[in-house]
Amino acid sequence: MAKNLYGPRVRMGNWNEDIYLEEEVMKDFLEKRDKGQLLIQRNRRLKENLLRPMQLSITEDGYVHCGDKVMLVNPDYPETEADLFLGGDLSLCMTPDEIKAHLSDDLEVPCGLSAAPTKIPVGRNTFIILSADRNAMGQVLRYGQNFCLAITGGFEDRMLYLSSDHRTLLKSSKRSWLQEVYLTDEPSYLNCWQAAFLDPQLRLEYEGFPVPANAKVLISHCHTNRGLAAHRHLFLSTYFGKEVEVAAHTHLDSHRVEKPRNHWMLVTGNPRKDSSTMLDVVPKPLAEDARALERDTRTPEQGADPGAQ
Repeated sequence: MAKNLYGPRVRMGNWNEDIYLEEEVMKDFLEKRDKGQLLIQRNRRLKENLLRPMQLSITEDGYVHCGDKVMLVNPDYPETEADLFLGGDLSLCMTPDEIKAHLSDDLEVPCGLSAAPTKIPVGRNTFIILSADRNAMGQVLRYGQNFCLAITGGFEDRMLYLSSDHRTLLKSSKRSWLQEVYLTDEPSYLNCWQAAFLDPQLRLEYEGFPVPANAKVLISHCHTNRGLAAHRHLFLSTYFGKEVEVAAHTHLDSHRVEKPRNHWMLVTGNPRKDSSTMLDVVPKPLAEDARALERDTRTPEQGADPGAQ
């Protein structure tokens, strides 16, 4: 079959048809651009919503309340079970499918999740704490209480819920093949989670106590009794780069204690203007705190020069 090596300006063959075809292609492009339907425009809108800066809630009593906007952060710890892992504090983020994200400016359902080393609250990592009955806004969240974790993703008319269900042959996490964690827009019992105290020996005693903000807790799924875990050694190639997998599985050590993979912090906003989250507050070194405490508790006789006694 002969191939036309000339452009439509060279009047050979179906030159008139080629000119009209180029005009139709340009007209279709301009029409999609005016309506905002180009792939690059959809892609840009989705990124703007997911990366839109968000304001976290500021706690006044040190506890987490229903209706607060928080970040779920897996605090940094030395990983000893893998040679290659992602260090630092990792926040739970919504992660749309990379192919579907290029074709649409809206969030697909169900939507995936991952953990990324970001400390800035944006649309993809800011969650809203909701009570199970949605009628306890402003009340303190307590250990053992059912609650939901919702996220808008920067959109004003969308609300997705952190969910999970039992693992099946066709439905599991991508890398570890454990129980999958995802986001859905259907409210159900699969959206319910519970916070538990970190020390298993004091867990029953703390049942019903308020959940402190910016402190390590365990987050367990009510339906399957599996803990939310961040797998720092299992990497994912996402729409925003290299991140790690998040699944629902309780990792126990030889003492039947949850490993740091299951440790999470409900991070709130910082009242200071120069920082956005409480993660930016640098704690004092322990040695400095000990010296300050010693100075405060020292009596005048003890504060005298030892050589003068």
